[in-house]
Amino acid sequence: MAILEVKNIEKHFGNTKVLKDVSFSLEEGNTLAIIGSSGSGKTTLLRCLNFLETPNQGSISVRDTVLFDAAHPEREQEKDLRKKRLRFGMVFQSFNLFPQYTALQNVTLAEQLLAKERKDFKQNKKKIFAEIDEHGKALLAQMGLSERMHHYPHQLSGGQQQRVAIARALALSPDILCFDEPTSALDPELTGEVLKVIRSLADNKTTMIIVTHEMAFARDVADQIIFMDGGVVVEQGPAKQLIDNPQEERTKKFLARYTQG
Repeated sequence: MAILEVKNIEKHFGNTKVLKDVSFSLEEGNTLAIIGSSGSGKTTLLRCLNFLETPNQGSISVRDTVLFDAAHPEREQEKDLRKKRLRFGMVFQSFNLFPQYTALQNVTLAEQLLAKERKDFKQNKKKIFAEIDEHGKALLAQMGLSERMHHYPHQLSGGQQQRVAIARALALSPDILCFDEPTSALDPELTGEVLKVIRSLADNKTTMIIVTHEMAFARDVADQIIFMDGGVVVEQGPAKQLIDNPQEERTKKFLARYTQG
């Protein structure tokens, strides 16, 4: 069953159409990679899914619940927006960690803030915070960072910071984990450690959408690939099939640049 249904999404900035009639679905437990040149609309699409941008047209549904429908803008209330964002975990290119907090504090902060809205928070505060702490430690252990949980971002390598960011995105148990070029800010020798974590998440059937320029990685790890160009989905299909045997001329040209490079 499709966990995510995206239908006819369009996004305009002024007179520029950045996304044009984008539609796709994603099965639970699958990984979707989105590839394409800079400016093809990949990041804007991801930002629309996370409600960091509002589409001008189309609809987004998660688990058969319509989260956004441009035809019914009155549904979009600010208080609902946060709940909708919780369906998606987002990992950015530039880590976006809070410099004044340790790795563990970065991971647990959002969960602590949400816990304060629980009816039983006042009477069980100590127990709730202890559970959140344990959850944060378990996530950092999963990332191979148990030894670094009390370090601040400036004491961590880029690869370690990005793994903290992945743990933070997982902390609120999102339906779908989204990555925007997760290795583009990293030195080549640190890229491998982040890709290894993403690969293990895929092995554990975490539902993911990954905007990436790592073609070999996309081929190996993703179940499906979408190739975008000029704001349009040019081609989509099973990962290995699309990389090894693209059908569209624009896809062939794009992939040829990568294999030559």
